[in-house]
Amino acid sequence: MVETLPERTSARDFWPRLALFGALVGAAFLLLLGRLYRLQVTQGKEYYERSVNNFVKDQKIPADRGLLLDRRGTVLADSRPSYDLYLTPYFCGRKCDEVVGRLSAYLGLDGETQARVRERLAASRGLSRFQPFLVEVDIGRDAVDVFEARKTELDGVDLVPTPHRAYRLGTLAGHLLGYLSEVGPAELSALQAAGKDYHEGDYIGRRGVERAFEPYLRGVDGAERVAVDAKGRRLPGRTDLIPAADRIRLPRPGDNVVLSIDARLQKVAEESFPGKAGAVVALDPQTGFVLALVSHPELDGNLLTGRVTRAQLAALAADPYKPELFRPLQGQYHPGSTFKTVTALAGLRYHVITPASHTVCTGGYTLGRRRWRCWKDQGHGLVDLHRAIVHSCDTFFYWVGDRLGLDRIAAEARLLGLGNPTGIGLDTESPGVIPDEAWHDRVTPGGYQRGFALNAAIGQGDVNVTPLQLALAYAAVGNGGTLWRPQVVRRIEDPEGKTIQLFEPRIHAKLSIDPKDLAVVVDGLTGVVNEPGGTAYPHRLPDVVVAGKTGTAAVVAYGADLHAKLDYWRNDHGWFVAFAPAQDPQIAVAVLNEHAGHGGSAAAPTAMAVIQAFFEEKKQDQADPEPLPPPARPSHDDQAPPAPPGKKEVGAMPPRPPRRKAGAWALGKTGGRGAARVRRATPARRSASPGDPPLARTRLADRREPRWS
Repeated sequence: MVETLPERTSARDFWPRLALFGALVGAAFLLLLGRLYRLQVTQGKEYYERSVNNFVKDQKIPADRGLLLDRRGTVLADSRPSYDLYLTPYFCGRKCDEVVGRLSAYLGLDGETQARVRERLAASRGLSRFQPFLVEVDIGRDAVDVFEARKTELDGVDLVPTPHRAYRLGTLAGHLLGYLSEVGPAELSALQAAGKDYHEGDYIGRRGVERAFEPYLRGVDGAERVAVDAKGRRLPGRTDLIPAADRIRLPRPGDNVVLSIDARLQKVAEESFPGKAGAVVALDPQTGFVLALVSHPELDGNLLTGRVTRAQLAALAADPYKPELFRPLQGQYHPGSTFKTVTALAGLRYHVITPASHTVCTGGYTLGRRRWRCWKDQGHGLVDLHRAIVHSCDTFFYWVGDRLGLDRIAAEARLLGLGNPTGIGLDTESPGVIPDEAWHDRVTPGGYQRGFALNAAIGQGDVNVTPLQLALAYAAVGNGGTLWRPQVVRRIEDPEGKTIQLFEPRIHAKLSIDPKDLAVVVDGLTGVVNEPGGTAYPHRLPDVVVAGKTGTAAVVAYGADLHAKLDYWRNDHGWFVAFAPAQDPQIAVAVLNEHAGHGGSAAAPTAMAVIQAFFEEKKQDQADPEPLPPPARPSHDDQAPPAPPGKKEVGAMPPRPPRRKAGAWALGKTGGRGAARVRRATPARRSASPGDPPLARTRLADRREPRWS
């Protein structure tokens, strides 16, 4: 058998194979180059940050929040030193569960906090593992000592010095100032999507001035880059690993907000209020700036700022006196006899009555088969407009209301700003209710009835107002017809005390009311306080002529016994609204004492105490003038500057007198940022009993007229 040799490969077969091999090698090189491009260019920044984060850690330097000051420079809110705990997932590695367990054992973390921390650790992926997150806020001094002793066992845990909000005077003006709380996940996403510089663990204003002026008060955080070991512990003496220009970025403190309130007057208003729940409003009738704003019971900003437990929130929600309700703005109440000023002005405007018009009060007013009772069973006898205001005769105003009709009463009320939000710009404001015939046809079964005008004429029925609305309406009556847009902030200062925005008085409307009609009503209001028999005569002041009106607003139907003794929740609301001096008012005050009975005894003493304190403080200030410029020329609403965050530099103000260091809660004692930790005020009182809804509503069929006026 003959064996044959394989034929030699021809050149024709060699070159295709070589080309295929070259193509494969080329593809491999292209793949390698693509991978290198991805690593070096596309993902270069990520891997660079990972390599840097292996030995460099950014530590946040929180910025101080701006101060809240009263009109005289008293510090109401500032920042005190505190410590927050942060955990960086990368540096605790696979021992994160152990670290969390040790933290819980050493520092007493509750189950809710532990669950939140573990959930956050489980969600950490990629570069987010290098981002520290907040574990616990404002830990106590004992916990700081424990951490320092055990920190070698707590890989990835940092103790960060953080300024914590401190409300120097405790619950004083708690609703007005507001409080802070941590930004939630959904809220954080929305803020970041809007381009706002907020991060996990940051705090934001929740209510009052803290919320409304958040863009001013919030500072800009700084950061420090430090060299660390594999467990995230700082390497001393290795600053050479980080370029000098990248080592630290200093924080910028927030701007200071100077309020229009006077802390001394606010303190008097709160301490003189005798009730369990209610409101006090004091404002300047010549500018609309608020001088004091009380909502009782007050919120404790020191308690609510930070992480509030579910138990604390539940206790707050269950409180029958509703401390979360900002009563001057959000509480809606029957105004009672304080509304008779509106009815009187409407009667004069439409020539239904004159100052000399009179009727006979026999203890009530009859319309059809129904009788509307006067608070005085035996009647007031022959009464004209002046005597009807002074003695608060219901019968006279039933008579006027019947002749006016509901629509004209409603028109006069709306002219005075009732039935619409005032535009103060704090929290959500209730509009109140000023019903007219169309309103009843729309919402009342059976539609409008003639008797509804009688109820409205004395501030009952479906009429509801807020204390702030009523204070502004009376201020307009006293100042000759200017309805102001209320404001609580006078100016914004930068951290060095230079004014960057000054807020001017803002006119909401010039009222088309005949000055003669105003003079007649003011004369009657002056008699309420200063004439024997006036419903506030026992509480008149010896050296100030006050004009005002008492009101007693019923919240339930009395039935046959107009003078029956009622329990707290069924008792009347007591009102007193006033301005002083009567002929050239410098202060207007509205006081509402919920379920306290007659306004003359339950509300007038508080208003008089506030007015008396205002003029006494004014005398004291002559020797120590407040560092406040005279109000600029008032602007109308359509000419007013835009609301925050717009900033406008208007020049430096005179320097504020030097402040004393912190350490006491007494008014007038102030201190700068970084002051030592001070004690907190006693929290607001609590009680237990069911409350009534913020919106009061009565009907003709209910017959809820007041027993007193």
